[in-house]
Amino acid sequence: MIARYSRPAMAALWTEEAKLGRWLEVELAVCRAWAARGVIPAADLGAIEARAGFSVERTQELERTTNHDVVAFLTDVAERIGPPSRWVHFGMTSSDVLDTGLALAVRRAGDLLLAEQAALTRTLRDLALRHAGVVCAGRTHGVHAEPTTFGLKLAGHAFESRRNEERLAAAIEAAAVGKLSGAVGTYATLDPALEAEVLAALGIGGEPVATQVVARDRHAQLVCAMAVAASSLDRLATELRHLQRTELREAEEAFAPGQKGSSAMPHKRNPITAERISGLARVVRGHAVAALEDVALWHERDISHSSVERIILPDAFLALDYMLARTQALMEGLVVRPERMREVLDSSHGLVYSQRVLLGLVEAGLTREDAYALVQRNAMRAWDEGRPLGDLLEADPDVAARLRPEDVRALMDPAWYTRHVPEVMQRVAAL
Repeated sequence: MIARYSRPAMAALWTEEAKLGRWLEVELAVCRAWAARGVIPAADLGAIEARAGFSVERTQELERTTNHDVVAFLTDVAERIGPPSRWVHFGMTSSDVLDTGLALAVRRAGDLLLAEQAALTRTLRDLALRHAGVVCAGRTHGVHAEPTTFGLKLAGHAFESRRNEERLAAAIEAAAVGKLSGAVGTYATLDPALEAEVLAALGIGGEPVATQVVARDRHAQLVCAMAVAASSLDRLATELRHLQRTELREAEEAFAPGQKGSSAMPHKRNPITAERISGLARVVRGHAVAALEDVALWHERDISHSSVERIILPDAFLALDYMLARTQALMEGLVVRPERMREVLDSSHGLVYSQRVLLGLVEAGLTREDAYALVQRNAMRAWDEGRPLGDLLEADPDVAARLRPEDVRALMDPAWYTRHVPEVMQRVAAL
């Protein structure tokens, strides 16, 4: 991911320095386990721990000759340690280091994501409760449907955010898995007890049955979970982009002093943060496709997944981390206009109350079919003539035969539609 969309804490986990540092963590943990078994002499372990290190520049220099990143890294480390380095990587294959190191990255990067997702859940919950009673138009197909509240809109997003917490947590746990079982997973040069000891010390899980690598369905699950989380942010951003349209202006991104919306049009206040979130969601969803393609490897392993993962895993983590932070800032600064929401609701001439009137006519004795036809007849006139539905209903003799004018007005009250919102908000408060 480019620096523009990378935050420092997450970016620091995906540097070359950090990657090689994790490889060294794995190698040293295995050396300690071998030493505990008497394989590595105590003096050699002491030398290894005292001298072990690397430089990105030297490793990269060596890789230009070896054409193998792990071998280059091990050579760099060996140069610093000297003769005791013969024990480093003892019994291991490259993927033991690569996949176990990757599991460490997933765990640490995952912790950052989960913290951001949880913070967004809390923000959405609080905003939903704050705006629970703010009546606005509910829309289906982009067209006014029935009254709802802005708080209820946000409540759905709050619960979706919580589900993303759960999905991400499960996927991170599934992917934060290493292996130390050798070239094809048979433990021919290591043993299961050593693997369990090392992985426990590193704070990650183990692949019960590995090939040369950890199974890539785990990483596909992770990237897919991130794609779902990104899509949820896209859904929220898209909603806010629609509400900021000039014709509506029900809600709006904060516009800071000195900010410019357009190089040509001084009046512009564009939903640029929401649009950026929607755009980056496309990137993360694209990475999910690549992660799924990585699942099917040849036999015990090929490296067709390797080049893909070097791009998509850091990118997906960085993009989602950035998106979560920007969404948080967007929601914290959101300008909400309750009065405008009510104006927009009322602008559709009372058509949003058509179902309530239909039900009132049914309760007054009409069949549902006749009631539907009667209300629809007047609703189409309201659409076409721009006249209030209530006035048309009161003037319709077929309606008047069943409902008094005061009955019609009583049926066109948004409070009836939102009367259960407080009950729903109790669920929100429990998030």
